Amino acid sequence: MNHHTLREIAKIGVGLVIADIICGIWLASAGFFPLSLLGVTWSANALGPGIVFDLALIIILAHYGWSMKLPITSPNERTLLNVAGLVFLAVALVHLVRLAFGWKILLGAVVVPFWVSWCGVFIAGYLSYSSFHFARRRRI
Repeated sequence: MNHHTLREIAKIGVGLVIADIICGIWLASAGFFPLSLLGVTWSANALGPGIVFDLALIIILAHYGWSMKLPITSPNERTLLNVAGLVFLAVALVHLVRLAFGWKILLGAVVVPFWVSWCGVFIAGYLSYSSFHFARRRRI
């Protein structure tokens, strides 16, 4: 994928995350919590941290989709991409170790399904690869 396609995907991602925030607020105000979805039960207490995570994700995606210029010439943006790559790599490895050893994760009284970790391995791994790739890319 070239960087133009990834930028457009980031812009779509911003819209999806905003829709997630609106949907969560609507579900909470309509009294739909607790809500079971794909084997995980969500309560109204999860709405606050979810919105904080979504806002951080919006900031990152918006910066990539509209502000970041490739190739990276600023040492600050190169460092940011390397740090993000390391964080995503650590997340992917933790998910992989969880799958290898069969660790159970409890969120409240709910056991997180293993398919969540499979998604975590692939998504975080790809984001790690992309971050390192764009941090080291010198020309378009």
